[in-house]
Amino acid sequence: MKIAILGAGNMGCAIACGLVGSGRYRAEEIVCTARTAPTLERLRTLCPGVRTATDNADAVRGAAVVMLAVKPWLVEPLIREIRREIDPDRQSVVSVAAGVSLAQLSEWLTADRAAQPALFRAIPNTAIAVRQSMTFVSVRGADTARTERVMELFRELGEAMLVEEPMLETGMILASCGIAFALRYVRAAVEGGVELGCPPQQATRIVAATLRGAAELLLQRGDHPEAEIDRVTTPGGITVRGLNEMERAGFSSAVIRGLKACK
Repeated sequence: MKIAILGAGNMGCAIACGLVGSGRYRAEEIVCTARTAPTLERLRTLCPGVRTATDNADAVRGAAVVMLAVKPWLVEPLIREIRREIDPDRQSVVSVAAGVSLAQLSEWLTADRAAQPALFRAIPNTAIAVRQSMTFVSVRGADTARTERVMELFRELGEAMLVEEPMLETGMILASCGIAFALRYVRAAVEGGVELGCPPQQATRIVAATLRGAAELLLQRGDHPEAEIDRVTTPGGITVRGLNEMERAGFSSAVIRGLKACK
């Protein structure tokens, strides 16, 4: 299955390298485009075997999935460049540009024709670079087979969830902004660890591994977070004392207020 990724910047490069790294997609099945030679050279270095090009219209020919991985303000001119080459009967178009709606994509793609291809909006987060993204996908005009094809792509790059388009913003706040919020906790915990006598690099490794373990407990067991908290908070113990002190400082309230401030 040929996949065309138009835009070989950080996101496009991460997607291409992740798909090849999964072992499910061959490098020669993927073609990436960019406007500058250094960008394409960087891609070839990071992901040997992936085909590169500067002609977007040529790249989409024969592709089952066409991925738009450019900055939001470049999506409309990119679509004008490729829309005559899109075959709506057999190609799917996936945009990873934040803020560009399915309605806008549809309008731009059908400016000079009646039919539109299967359309998808996908919102990954930066962990896609290590194939651990939480990606949200919305769809317009796609059948079950095409939807599953696109979902399979993003499942190779981490977790993928199919949602209605209005939910994309909430998903972005929780998962994309959420990366920064989680890392800010890591930074604070590391600083606390250093104050307790732990070397910084060791503290960072400890806290990061602990977060990974906490996440796996929730993902594998499916429990409510409070159920896992109960398993480590013994009466009169140090964990509950630490939690209570954090709550007195407004920990949960600060997290909720930070999330709501992103709206």
